[in-house]
Amino acid sequence: VQLVESGGGLVQPGGSLRLSCAASGLTFSSYVMTWYRQAPGKERELVAIIDSAGGSTNYVDSVKGRFTISRDNAKNTVYLQMNSLEPEDTAVYYCKAILGRKNYWGQGTQVTVSL
Repeated sequence: VQLVESGGGLVQPGGSLRLSCAASGLTFSSYVMTWYRQAPGKERELVAIIDSAGGSTNYVDSVKGRFTISRDNAKNTVYLQMNSLEPEDTAVYYCKAILGRKNYWGQGTQVTVSL
């Protein structure tokens, strides 16, 4: 199983980024997909979650109204559209696939929000 994140980078406050996580080696459409992030000196936190069909999503309060999680089961990919980025969003972002007791992590992609 492999999860590969991409799309991170340096962006100014108020800017946007779209993260992608391409999955292989698993039945992607069966898995709940999530995005986590970990800022320096802080614990990893769940940012967004989407069910296997893409019909239900949920977000941590700090990103509601700014971030959107989506998935394309035909492409085995989950996305995180991030708008109105703030310096506090600076972190390494990870995707995680969950199916019962099975879970798999990607390697992470750095997002830095700064002038």
